[in-house]
Amino acid sequence: MIGQLGAALVTTVGLILAPLTHDAASVKTPHTVVMDGHALASVKIQLVTGTASKATRTAYAALIKTADADLKTGPWSVTDKPQTPPSGDKHDYMSQAPYWWAGTKTPDNPQGCPYVNKDGQRNPEADAITDHTYRMVAWDAIRDLALAWYYSGDPKYAARAELDIRTWFLNPATAMNPNLNFAQIIPCSTKISGTGIIDSSQSLTQVLDAVTVLESGAPGWKGQDSTGLKAWFGKFLTWMQTSPQAKLELAATNNHGSFIDQQNAAMAVYIGNTKLARSIVESVKLNRIDKQIKPDGSQPLELSRTMSWHYANFNLVALGRLAEIGHNLGIDLWHYTSPSGGNLLKAVDFLIPAAEKGQSVWPYQQINVFDQSIAVDIFHAAKDQAGDKAAGAAIARTPVPALGDNWPIRPGVTSLDPPLK
Repeated sequence: MIGQLGAALVTTVGLILAPLTHDAASVKTPHTVVMDGHALASVKIQLVTGTASKATRTAYAALIKTADADLKTGPWSVTDKPQTPPSGDKHDYMSQAPYWWAGTKTPDNPQGCPYVNKDGQRNPEADAITDHTYRMVAWDAIRDLALAWYYSGDPKYAARAELDIRTWFLNPATAMNPNLNFAQIIPCSTKISGTGIIDSSQSLTQVLDAVTVLESGAPGWKGQDSTGLKAWFGKFLTWMQTSPQAKLELAATNNHGSFIDQQNAAMAVYIGNTKLARSIVESVKLNRIDKQIKPDGSQPLELSRTMSWHYANFNLVALGRLAEIGHNLGIDLWHYTSPSGGNLLKAVDFLIPAAEKGQSVWPYQQINVFDQSIAVDIFHAAKDQAGDKAAGAAIARTPVPALGDNWPIRPGVTSLDPPLK
């Protein structure tokens, strides 16, 4: 029992965990948005008592290694970019559409206008604007640092996560304005597009989960931090529902529509608007699953892409998170079946042959690296939350992700970023 450990330190794969000084009731369960907070608490107890599995201990060691590196980088801010958005305000997020390339450049047209789309082919020119990359690394670091504090009890991880959060969202000198007016702009074009919203929607939920983990008792976390973030996310949610860009994205029928739904539902949960969150999750049945998934589990809108394997998995990141949000709200998306016979579990199982055997059994175009391992998280989610035995069995037959299988300590479907979307 934890109470018998007293102040003793427990070593886990060569790492020291801070002691728990009371019984199991002293382990606080975070009120997470996507991840399973009860699973996080259970893992913490297992780590401290030395009863964690080898897979969990290995994932924990990897987490600490990553968090230690995160202590030495950042913090990051949208105000660090060398460019100034058209608004004249560096606090506005800005990025360039990654799959758009300059046309023929001439002395009279040195920029090569108009730019042309090359699906799946990333233009390195987009890297000159740092907001996208900084967003990616900052939000990953926030999640990893928060979890490292939760499991280890070491306050240095919480302090750094708090600094990163305050720098990106709360500090008036460095904070991002709660809009994406200039996300994925296309040079030479003033046309309004909603596709840039994917920059935030693919990974914002991990920040929300990190915040709720810190709110479970991190030293240095203040009530004013939570109040400020709820205000920020409330404004961002309003923009995500009312702006011209958001209206276009909400109308998207592919992964873009799925991702803005899961982002909006997650923000609604965090700010306490449960009614809105439930409404969004319920709408996924008709608006996303019915329209996106065929009776055989295929996703035609994603399979038509030049990176079909990536996008078939990517859309399931969004739908999987929506199912996880629904799970926390008492709504079962996993077992909903459309009138035509399509459902989320069939879409997950559709990936199994290629996840196990590779591109040779995937009859669709994938112009970039065929990474079988990107299916591992959605297999875990389908197994743990919906009892999908086929997906569970596929985990052991699918290559381990390059950074390891982190599901045991981070039970939530993660973004496939990079590459850029």
